[in-house]
Parts: sequence; C-alpha cells; structure tokens
Amino acid sequence: MNYQFYVYLLECNDRLLYTGMTNNIQRRFNEHQKGLNPRSFTFKRRPVELLFHEQFNDVFQAYHFEARIKKGSAKKKRALASGDFDRLKILSNCQNDSSSAFASSDDVPKRER
Repeated sequence: MNYQFYVYLLECNDRLLYTGMTNNIQRRFNEHQKGLNPRSFTFKRRPVELLFHEQFNDVFQAYHFEARIKKGSAKKKRALASGDFDRLKILSNCQNDSSSAFASSDDVPKRER
C-alpha cells in the first residue's frame, strides 16, 4: 500500500505560523479550522490559512523535513511558503559576527613564533 504524508505550514489570524505533519491534509486542515482541540496552538488563532504543503511517500523524510522547518525562523518559513528559494538561501547563511563569512584576513590573529 502506498502511503502519503504531508508537512504543512499554516498562518494563523494573528500572523503566527504553525508547522505540522499529517497523512490527510484536507482532514487536518478542517480540524484546525473547526477548532476541535481547545488545547491546540491554533485553537484561539482561527481562522488559519494553508500557506504551504509538501508531500512525502516516506514518513521518516516527512518527519525530518517537519523538524527542519520547525527550527527555522518565521522569515525562512515565509520564504519557503512563497517559493522564494534565493531569499531562503540568504536567510540560511550564518549571520552572527563570529561567522567566517564576515571575517577578513586582518581579523585573524597572527601566531607568534
């Protein structure tokens, strides 16, 4: 039997983003919209909008993709949802001051002999 799994990204009415995984995207979206679980993240943030979904045939690939998205910033998630892969690549580069991408050869301490 061929199973399908979906990783999806919702935008809530307060503009917060929710990432999830399911084996039935339409059913799961309807569950979020109806607010079936008062303890869920989206319950008080309805209505929600489906921004993005990706289909997988392997549950482990879906699980790992969901985990990667959940670790990302809202800017990265929005770039992914809009298909702006150039922006996603830029946002994925290390941005901190200690990154080698920002260091010049003058910044590297010289070894004393």
